[in-house]
Amino acid sequence: MPKTKYYQALTRGIREEMRRDDNVVLMGIDVGESGGIFGQTKGLYKEFGPNRVRDTPISENGFVSAAVGAAMTGLRPVVEIGFEDFLTCCVEPLVNQAAKLRYMLGGQVSVPMLLYTFGGGGVNAGPQHSQVLASWFAHIPGLKVVTPSTPADVLGLVKTGIRDNNPVLCLLSKKLIGTSGDVPDGEDYLVPLGKAEVRRAGKDLTIVVNGQLVLIAERAGALLAEQGVEAEVIDARSISPLDDETILASVRRTGRLLVVHEGYGPFGIGAEIVARVCEAAYADLKVAPFRLTGPFAPSPFTPTLEKLYIPDAEAIVSQALKLVGVR
Repeated sequence: MPKTKYYQALTRGIREEMRRDDNVVLMGIDVGESGGIFGQTKGLYKEFGPNRVRDTPISENGFVSAAVGAAMTGLRPVVEIGFEDFLTCCVEPLVNQAAKLRYMLGGQVSVPMLLYTFGGGGVNAGPQHSQVLASWFAHIPGLKVVTPSTPADVLGLVKTGIRDNNPVLCLLSKKLIGTSGDVPDGEDYLVPLGKAEVRRAGKDLTIVVNGQLVLIAERAGALLAEQGVEAEVIDARSISPLDDETILASVRRTGRLLVVHEGYGPFGIGAEIVARVCEAAYADLKVAPFRLTGPFAPSPFTPTLEKLYIPDAEAIVSQALKLVGVR
C-alpha cells in the first residue's frame, strides 16, 4: 500500500467521488484555484471546473444553508469549514435543517451532505481555533459524526460519508495534517460508519480514544507494555453512531476502562462512553471507569501551557497504572 499524507487522503477521497458521481460538488472558502489552506483541495478546481468546485464568501451560515438546499434537490455537496470552531456559525442549518428535514418530511427528501473541517489543539492556534466539538453534534439525532486518526480512515470515512444519504460531519485534526500512513489502492475503499478499530490488542485495560490522541494512546500502550501492562487501544473514530459492540466486548474481557479525548470533559464523549459501559457491563468492571481529558477551560495559546492542556502519553500511562493497581 502506498504511503499517503493525512491531507492527501482527503483530496483523493473527494476526487474519486467527484469522478464517480457528477452530482458531487465541493464548496467552501478558498477551496478553488488556491487549493485550500492546507493544500487539501489542490488540483480539484482545475479538473472539475468552477461549476463543481465553488469558492464561497466568508459566510459559513450562508453557504452551509445553500448546501442543505442543494442536497435536497439531488446534489451531494461536500462542504469545507476551515476550522472546527466556525461550526458555531452554521449550527442553525446543520441542527435545525439538515438533521431534521428527512424526518419532518417523512423520508420524501434526503440531505446527502458531507461537511469536513479541521479542529483540535497542538499547533498553538489559541482558544478560538483549537476546539473539539464532536459531542455537540453527536447529541443531535440525524447527524453522523466521525473523527479519523489515520490517512486510511480519512479516505475511507470521507468516501463513505459522501455516499451516505444523510448529513455527515467529518472532524479532522489539524495536528495530523502532515502525518503519513499506508492507504489501500482502489477507488472503492470504504470505512463503515459506526465501526471502531482496535489499534492495539490487550488484556489488562481498555483505552478508548479518538482523533489525534489515538497516536498518543498507541505510544502509551507501548510504554505500558514495558511495565508488563497490556492495554487494548480502541480508536472510536465514529462518534455517532458509536460502536458499542466493540467497546463492550473489550471491557468485558479487561474489566477496566479509560476513555481519553481532547474535547472538554463535562458532558463529553467520555461521559457518554462511560455511561453506556456502566449501563451494559457494570458487573464486568473491576474498578470504576475513568475519563482523562484536558481542563474545563479555553485552550491556551502559549505553547508551554498548551502542552499541559492536552493529555499526553505519560498522563495516560499514569492513569492506566492506577486503574490496574500498579500505583
